[in-house]
Amino acid sequence: MQNVYEQVASNKRRSAIIITAFITFIVFSAYLIVDSLRLDYSLVFFAGLVSILSSLTSYFYGDKLVLNLNGAQKASRQQYFDYYTVVENLSLASRIPMPQIYVINSPAANAFATGKDPQHASVCVTTGLLEKLNRTELEAVISHELSHISNFDTRLMTIVSLLIGSLSILTNIALRSRPNRSDRGRSSSASALLALIGILLVVFSPIVAKLIQLAISRQREYLADASAVKLTRQPQGLIDALKKIASDPDILASASTATASLYISNPFKDNKFTSLFSTHPPIADRVARLQQML
Repeated sequence: MQNVYEQVASNKRRSAIIITAFITFIVFSAYLIVDSLRLDYSLVFFAGLVSILSSLTSYFYGDKLVLNLNGAQKASRQQYFDYYTVVENLSLASRIPMPQIYVINSPAANAFATGKDPQHASVCVTTGLLEKLNRTELEAVISHELSHISNFDTRLMTIVSLLIGSLSILTNIALRSRPNRSDRGRSSSASALLALIGILLVVFSPIVAKLIQLAISRQREYLADASAVKLTRQPQGLIDALKKIASDPDILASASTATASLYISNPFKDNKFTSLFSTHPPIADRVARLQQML
C-alpha cells in the first residue's frame, strides 16, 4: 500500500517514462518514414512548422475557445459563494494565483480546468456538480483541477499534440509524395524492405502515437488524483465525488470529442466506442488507487 507521497512520486516517474518513450517514438518514426521512402527532409521541417503554428494558436487561445464551446459563464462570489470560496482557499493552499471560475448550466455533474499556465488558468464546473456534491466532495474535485494547473498538464498535452500533429502531417504528405532521392548504395532487396517499413510506419505510427497519447493523459489523471489528496488530505472526499459523478445519469450536452479530455470524468460514459478511446482511466481504477491512501 502506497501513501499519498509515494503515489505522487510513482505517477511522476511513470509519466516521465511514457513521455520519454513517446518523444523517442515520434522522432525515430519521422526519421524512418523520410529515409525509407526517400522523401525530402524539408518535409519534416514543413510538418513541424504547420503543427507548431496550430499548437501555438491552441495554446494561447484554446482556453477561451473551450469555454465558449461549452457555453461557460463567469461565476460570481455572490451567486456561487461555496464554489468561489473553495477555489479561493485551495488556490492559496496550492500557492498558485486564483484561476477565473466558470459554470456550465447543465444537470450533469462534471468539471474541468484549462489555461496555458497558473497565471492564465480557469476552472469550470457544471451547475449539476454544485447541486449534487457536498462541500468536502467539491473541494476534492477542485483540488484535482487545480492539480492539473499546478502540474502544467495543459502545457504538456499541448506539446504532445504538437508532436502528434507533426507526425500526422508528415504521414499525410508521405502518402501523396513521390520519392526524390536516389537509392545508390542500397541493394534492391534492402530498398524494398526499407520502403515496406516506411509504408507500415505511415499507416500505423499515428495509431501507436495516439495510444501513447492516451496513456500519458490517463497517467496525468492519476497524478492529479494523488496531488488532490496531497492537498486536501481527504482521499474519501475524492472517492465519493468520483462515484457520484460516475453514477450520475445526466448527460453533458455541451461536451464534444474535442473537449472531452479536459473533464474530470469522461462525459461520454454511456458510449462504449468513445469510452474505448477515452483519455480517462476507468473510475473503478482511480477509486482503487485512492482507497490505498486511506
